[in-house]
Amino acid sequence: MTSHVTLRRPDDWHLHLRDGAMLRAVAPESARHFGRAIIMPNLVPPVLTGADARAYRDRITAALPAGARFTPLMTLYLTEDTDPADVVAAHREGVITAVKLYPAGATTNSASGVRDFDRVRGVLDAMAEAGVPLCVHGEVTDPDIDIFDREAVFIDRILDPLRRATPGLRVVMEHITTADAADYVRSVEDGLAATITTHHLVINRNHILAGGIRPHYYCLPVAKRESHRLALRAAATAGDARFFLGTDSAPHPDGAKESACGCAGCFTAPHTMSILAHVFEDEGALDRLEGFTSLYGPAFYGLPANDDRLTLVRDDAPLELPAKLMTDDGPVTLFDPGFALHWRVTPN
Repeated sequence: MTSHVTLRRPDDWHLHLRDGAMLRAVAPESARHFGRAIIMPNLVPPVLTGADARAYRDRITAALPAGARFTPLMTLYLTEDTDPADVVAAHREGVITAVKLYPAGATTNSASGVRDFDRVRGVLDAMAEAGVPLCVHGEVTDPDIDIFDREAVFIDRILDPLRRATPGLRVVMEHITTADAADYVRSVEDGLAATITTHHLVINRNHILAGGIRPHYYCLPVAKRESHRLALRAAATAGDARFFLGTDSAPHPDGAKESACGCAGCFTAPHTMSILAHVFEDEGALDRLEGFTSLYGPAFYGLPANDDRLTLVRDDAPLELPAKLMTDDGPVTLFDPGFALHWRVTPN
């Protein structure tokens, strides 16, 4: 049995750091293991302009521990009023790495998202020409579409027509949850990739609903049936460079999760690497963990892999992890994978 694995320092290509007290509490958790992260812009108010991104980046940097080797890669929140010139300038100046598309109403703080996709054609054309990637929350929000079908319908109704109408636009389908999405990514040779979260490799919809509602497993896009979870595991562990890690680690205080209308999101940043090592070991694919966590994402975004490394060591005794992270906004429950973790991260 393999007892240790050394990887280039991983990156997180989809991360929620929030703001204020929550930011100060959770930023060190990602900085401990990850070299870079694509930072989601769905604050209140959202990160709409290059100036907003600069200011948020400064707040993130100020929240990091002294000596942290962590680079926040900023994104802008796409709206129907987004200025193409501002997007291109912010990208050219290195302020942003990508632009994020939320269909209006799809998830947390997405009310300012896109309703009429024809109204963002100019921005997408400018992005394609300037080489600015588009990160997509891939769900329709029509109330007549079942929540478990919204990703597949989004691909057919919106994403595929959008990509065909905007040749050259590089697109990341974020936090995919279905075999449909994995198959769609595989059908495209260039310019399309997908991130897969830690928790979607572990849970299916039964974990949320069977035997009682478990709010700390509730996320958006919602976990699907077991066949889709297995399809995601196959995609993540196959050594296919079109699939890479985006944790979608999304902290909420327990009071916001355990309520009559609980927030969506799983907080996985502190122990993602230990969980992933367990998953890849189960699949006989530990030799492919580095590609998924450390190599394929940078390659898609045109960035070098990190030079520094970390080592995962397999301990006989299970790791002892706190159940909660205490913050000034209240306790945040860590995602429980439902199995003992034996892989301990040892930064080099």
